[in-house]
Amino acid sequence: MEIEFKFHIPADRLKAVDAALRRGAVVRTRLQARYFDTADERLAAQGIVLRLRKEGRRWVQTVKATGDNALHRLEHNVDLGTAGTSPGIDPQRHQGTPVGERLAQALAGEDGQPAALVERQSTDIVRLTRDVRSTGPGGVVAELALDVGKVVAHAGTPEQRESPVCELELELKRGSVPGLVALAQRWSQQHGLWFSTISKAERGARLLAGLDVVPAIKAEPPRFASAPDGRAIQRAVVANCLAQILPNATEVAAGSDDEEQVHQLRIGIRRLRTALRELEGLDPTGAFDRAGWEPALVDCFRALGALRDREQVAKIAQPKLREAGAPEVDPLAGEAADAGATQPSPGEAVRAPAFQAVLVALIGFTATEAPAPEPAAEGAPPVTPLDSDDARRFLRKRLQRLHEQALRDGGRFESLDTDSQHRVRKRLKRLRYLAEFAAPLFETRDERKGDDKSAAERYLKRLRPAQDALGEFNDEAVAMALYREATAHDARAWFAVGWFSARHAAGAAACREALEKIEGAPRFWKKGRGKS
Repeated sequence: MEIEFKFHIPADRLKAVDAALRRGAVVRTRLQARYFDTADERLAAQGIVLRLRKEGRRWVQTVKATGDNALHRLEHNVDLGTAGTSPGIDPQRHQGTPVGERLAQALAGEDGQPAALVERQSTDIVRLTRDVRSTGPGGVVAELALDVGKVVAHAGTPEQRESPVCELELELKRGSVPGLVALAQRWSQQHGLWFSTISKAERGARLLAGLDVVPAIKAEPPRFASAPDGRAIQRAVVANCLAQILPNATEVAAGSDDEEQVHQLRIGIRRLRTALRELEGLDPTGAFDRAGWEPALVDCFRALGALRDREQVAKIAQPKLREAGAPEVDPLAGEAADAGATQPSPGEAVRAPAFQAVLVALIGFTATEAPAPEPAAEGAPPVTPLDSDDARRFLRKRLQRLHEQALRDGGRFESLDTDSQHRVRKRLKRLRYLAEFAAPLFETRDERKGDDKSAAERYLKRLRPAQDALGEFNDEAVAMALYREATAHDARAWFAVGWFSARHAAGAAACREALEKIEGAPRFWKKGRGKS
C-alpha cells in the first residue's frame, strides 16, 4: 500500500522546484503509459486504474485503487521485462492480491466472463526522482518525483486531446507518516504548491468527456470499523470531511470559480470545524490538534464567503422586492470592485500556505495510527482514547446537549439579539452535522439493511423545517443590512429596509415555532438503541 502526497506545481514555480530537486543525485526516467478501462468506464467509476507503462526500457503492468483515506492507495506491480513492443494487458497478472480481487470484481460480467478492455488514454512523462532523508524525530526516507509531460486522450477519432502534467509526488519509503507530513509541508510551503486529487488517469477521462468543469463533490455518510474507539472515530470523520473538501479545493485552487464547488467546499470546511469542536474529547492524548488546525480553516471559510454570501442574499431578495413593488436598487453596486481590491479570490484563499499546510496535516492525521500511550505518573492510569462504549456515551451527551440547546433557543428566540440569533443557526448546523457523523454508530442491524428509514434519518428530517426557517430568517436579516448600507448612496433602498423590517417579527416567530417542534423528534442516540 502506497502512502504519498501529490502537489500541483504552478508553471512559474517549476524552475525552482526542478533546481531544488537537483541539489542531490537525481534519476531521469521517461514514462510512457497506456491506460485501460471498459467501454462503459466501470474501472474509473470504482476508483481503479489499470495501466501498462514503459519505464526506461522495462514494461510494468500496474493496478491501483483508492484506499481508506486520502494518503492510502492499494497497488500491485508486475515487471514484464524489456519486450521491444508493448505487451498485451492481462488483468490475471494481479490475481491473488487485494487490489487484484477488486479489479476482478469490477470486470466480472453476468456471463462469468470478464468485460473487454480498451485503451482510453496515454501519458508521456519525464520523471526526475531523488530520495530525501529527513533526520531527527519523525525522520523519514521519501522518494520525491517531479513529473512533467502530458496526458493524451484517445477518443476513437484522429483528433486527440492533450492536457499538461506538472506535479510533485512525495512517497514514503521508510519512517513515519508525521515525518512525511513535515517534509511535504516544507516543500509545498517553500514552492507555493497545492495538494491535488487529480490523477493522470482522471485527467485523461476528463479529456475524453470534454469536461471543463466537473460536478462538485457533496458529503457522504462516514464509515466506521466495527466498535471503533475515540481515535478511530475522529480519524474516520476527518477523513469523511476531507473526502468532500479535497476534490473541491483542488478545483478551486486550480482556478475554478464554479459556485457549487465553492459552496460544497465551504460546507466541507463547516462540517470539519464541527468535527474538531465536537469530537475533540474522544482522544485526550492531544493528537487531535484543534487549536493548530482551526484558525486556517476559519480564515479560508470566511474568505470564500466574504462577498459570495452577500451576492447570494441579494439574488434571493431582489425577486421578492420586485413582487412587493420596490424600486430597482442594486445593494452591491460598487462592492465587487471594492472587495476585489481587498478580498482574496476563492483560488487565492485555497492556495494560501496556511490552509494548504493544515490540509496536509489533516491528511496525515487520518493515515497515522494511534501512538503508544504516554507513560503515566506513578499510580495514574495511562492517557488513552476513549474505548468504543465510552466514545458512544460521549457522543450521546454531546448530541443531547445540542438538542436541548436548540429547544432552549427556540423558546426565547424572539427575545435574542441579532448576533445571538445567528449563533442559534450555527448551533443547529452543528447538531445536524454531529448527528450525521454519529448516526452509523447508533444504527440497528435492520436499519443498516435499509429495511426502513433509520431513526437518525427521521431525526434529521425533523430538523429541516427549523434549518429552513432559520436560513430564510438569516438571509432576510443580511438583506436588510445590505439595503440599509445602500441607503448611503441610493435613498430608494429605504423601501427594502422598511419591507424587511416589517417581516422581521413574523420571521422570528416562525423560527421559534420550528425550533420548538424539534422536541418531539425521535432521538436516535437514546440509551438502549445501540448496535444490535
